[in-house]
Amino acid sequence: MKELIELVSAEIMNAFEKAGYDNKLGKVAVSKRPDLCEYQCSGAMGGAKLYHKAPLVIAGEVVKELDNSSVVENVTAAAPGFINCNVKKSFLCDYVTKMANDEKFGLARPEKSKTIIVDYGGPNVAKPLHVGHLRSAVIGESIKRICRYMGHKTIGDIQRGDWGLQMGLIIYELSLRKPDLPYFDDSFTGEYPKEAPFTISELEEIYPTASKKSKETVKPENTANCEDTVNVAKGVGTAKVEYTEAAKKYKEAAMKATYELQNGNRGYHALWEQIIKVSVTDMKRNYNNLNVNFDLWNGESTVQGRIPEMVDYLKDNGYAHISEGALVVDVSEETDTKEIPPCMILKSDGASLYNTTDLATIQDRVENYDPDRIIYLTDKRQNLYFEQVFRCARKVGFAKPEMELDHVGFGTVNGKDGKPYKTRQGGVPRLENLISEIDEEMLRKIIENSYEKKAATAGKAGGSDTAECDNGKAGCAAECKNVKAADAKSTETKRYTDEEIAMMSSSMSSEEKAEAENVSKIVGLAAIKYGDLSNQPAKDYIFDPDKFTSFEGDTGPYILYTIVRIKSIMSKYTEAGGDVKATKIREAANPSEKALVMELVKFGGVIEGAYNDCAPNRICAYIYGLSNACNSFYHDNRIMTESDKDVQSGWIALLDLTRKVLETCIDLLGFSAPERM
Repeated sequence: MKELIELVSAEIMNAFEKAGYDNKLGKVAVSKRPDLCEYQCSGAMGGAKLYHKAPLVIAGEVVKELDNSSVVENVTAAAPGFINCNVKKSFLCDYVTKMANDEKFGLARPEKSKTIIVDYGGPNVAKPLHVGHLRSAVIGESIKRICRYMGHKTIGDIQRGDWGLQMGLIIYELSLRKPDLPYFDDSFTGEYPKEAPFTISELEEIYPTASKKSKETVKPENTANCEDTVNVAKGVGTAKVEYTEAAKKYKEAAMKATYELQNGNRGYHALWEQIIKVSVTDMKRNYNNLNVNFDLWNGESTVQGRIPEMVDYLKDNGYAHISEGALVVDVSEETDTKEIPPCMILKSDGASLYNTTDLATIQDRVENYDPDRIIYLTDKRQNLYFEQVFRCARKVGFAKPEMELDHVGFGTVNGKDGKPYKTRQGGVPRLENLISEIDEEMLRKIIENSYEKKAATAGKAGGSDTAECDNGKAGCAAECKNVKAADAKSTETKRYTDEEIAMMSSSMSSEEKAEAENVSKIVGLAAIKYGDLSNQPAKDYIFDPDKFTSFEGDTGPYILYTIVRIKSIMSKYTEAGGDVKATKIREAANPSEKALVMELVKFGGVIEGAYNDCAPNRICAYIYGLSNACNSFYHDNRIMTESDKDVQSGWIALLDLTRKVLETCIDLLGFSAPERM
């Protein structure tokens, strides 16, 4: 199904041709002045030079050809040569009806289904997930869902960090703490224990302790980072880091443990498997809380076995050469406007790097999945790194010329001070604590709303002057408060004290409390994900729990409130004897109804654009506009008290389609809506 703007363009193009002009001049754009028209064409001004006529004359001739159009109406020519038009209500009704009858609301299906791998997540084992893992997980999950919805076979791969020195550090530290474990007994030939010799909490303490021991310096003030040479005073000069003898010996022992692990030490490999098992179990728990799911749980270790052969291939075929002791592949091109350094394959000591692993992973994916596209999600500061890897993969033949390799670089999550988000103690917040913080704030606001709604209902029953809302629902004023305030961009409601919240909570039944807690988790997840995804991926953003959990403005809770409102109307319509499935969309009867339809018809173009550009923020912008249009329509029309049943039926059909589109979109963003709020 073509987009509405394409159909309008086709109609205007046909009119240009009938008037004797090049039909390419008839392409339209969405009007920047919706008060004047819905679509606008400026082709007559381009045609003035070609045909040596005044643009307004050309526009006038084209307008005459549209007198009997079945697609557009109110077509006018405006100086200096614009053609303004609106979509005919009958044509719009037919179009949106086709949307409603299509499983994917008219979204065009791809000519060929592609195989796409989305590489996101990237956590290291034995380390807790923290705020830095949020964006990769949330954006990557949404991009994966969008690709699938577009009709492509899409595979999500976590690509965990599970190899290298970090493993040796953990193994060596465990050997010091628990030397009697069979993993450290070279003579042990039996079965290793099925239970891990540590909990996730212990494991998460072991790694930072081991890492710290391997980096102790003689002069702590010079340890700006963990490399042998550090930049001092923002790059002005350098200072040599002098490690303690104990740190040197510790790191040597950890490197020896790493070497033995990677070269088949039976006990170390069994211990490594326990580290992976415990870590992955905890990772899955945390990612499940974010509604993030991976198809593959691969890691660096997955491709270690193919690296030696890959290195030999690069050497034997003349792709790699030695530069300053390291093995590199040149990836610069004549058209480069800036220097692109070589892609390093092995360090001077023969050790592999992330480049090595990523190249081997591309090779592995091509052999096992033959992908048409691979999308990587990492910090935007790795743009140059991925440019090197992608160029290398193409140069050496691992990636076919037609295979798309995309890097979606994302910005940082900042606090209100504009700096990377920290805890009050100055540490990096754990992801599970971040989720809990949002859930608690969301529960607080749900308790407030529940209390205020009860108070408003009680006030009306007692003869209060609480007004009936403009939709004719008795006692609805309190229920409508949040969305009405959002529409008017009003200020937040009063902030209650902890004691007042506790009092409100104590007045709730156990069932009400349980429901509030469940809803707070659903809405809290929407608050976190929408708060992140509504920003362009490459932009930094401020993590503001109070803003994210607001029911007002461009937030996840506001979107969910709109969906829940529609569900409430559907329920009331059914209770009154109506059959939602039997309703049919009618021609728009008023401006707010047409405005809602005009928002709905943007769906296909938005989803396609979000897919092409890996931009879930486009879906967020779309559903915010759609929610605003829906709430304006709701407030302008007395839906449940409408006396004309045909008109009412058409409104219900339109709202039902709006609900379905909104629910589809939030699913693509990775969250859902509760039944009630």
